[in-house]
Amino acid sequence: MRENVEYGLVIAVARCLGRMPRSVARLLAGFIAFAVYWCFGRLRRVGVRNLELAFPELSSKTRKKILRRVYVHLGWQLVEFCRMKRYTPENTRNWMRTEGLEHYLNAQARGKGVLIVTGHLGAWELSSFYHSLMGHPMGMVIRRLDNRRLDKYVSGIRCMHGNNVVHKDDFGRGLLTAMRAGGTVGILIDTNMTPPQGEFVRFFGIEACTGNGLAHIARKTGAAVLPGFMLWEPGERRYVLRFGPEVEIPRTENVAADILEGTQRCTSVLESWIRRYPDQWLWIHRRWKARPPGEPGLY
Repeated sequence: MRENVEYGLVIAVARCLGRMPRSVARLLAGFIAFAVYWCFGRLRRVGVRNLELAFPELSSKTRKKILRRVYVHLGWQLVEFCRMKRYTPENTRNWMRTEGLEHYLNAQARGKGVLIVTGHLGAWELSSFYHSLMGHPMGMVIRRLDNRRLDKYVSGIRCMHGNNVVHKDDFGRGLLTAMRAGGTVGILIDTNMTPPQGEFVRFFGIEACTGNGLAHIARKTGAAVLPGFMLWEPGERRYVLRFGPEVEIPRTENVAADILEGTQRCTSVLESWIRRYPDQWLWIHRRWKARPPGEPGLY
């Protein structure tokens, strides 16, 4: 019963936002984001704490301004997801574009597969969808939603134009299969992990337990590793899917050291993009929850 109610509410919201003019839907989403910001104190406190850890040099006022903008961008992403069914290459031409596509095409041409380093930065749901819409379908590593009907609905939208999902419970085998076929898979590497699923690397100068599967698969298969993010550009008033230069994964005789260094390089690249767009990252996630042995908690 609860599953059906949750599903019904989501579908109702999706249809409502999907039918509104885009400008009106984004305005409404902004009001919803403002309400969520003030009503959910725990998330707000996590965001404030994360920004204190990452940007100690900023004033409290500046950090709170960044956090409020995060909520606005989350509201906008909700609008985009609700409207993605109607998107075409033609009707997105004026407010979406790709930059750095040559990095992706060159990596893909090598035939060993492409792993996209990404995170909860910008419009992450829109990024893989738009990439497939423009003729480049890819895989996405995701966790199944607890609500089975909702999971099917969301996956259906994600995969409308040839994308496929790789579930976390089949992570290793799914990635190996995709890379051996020369495919592309995007992996969000910015969520808190716990050993032994992750290793501690530096993120904003603080040890953060980070999944090392991407570096492991890249080293094993020779797949190219590229950063990729769908970011809102205020000056252009459009989303830009940006691909950065390839991230080199070490391949020496010391496998463990290579994987650790590769994970650190991917994390450092992610951090550099977050620093450029700080108000578009998901600061309300407890990214530094896991601590090295003997260290006190940060939350």
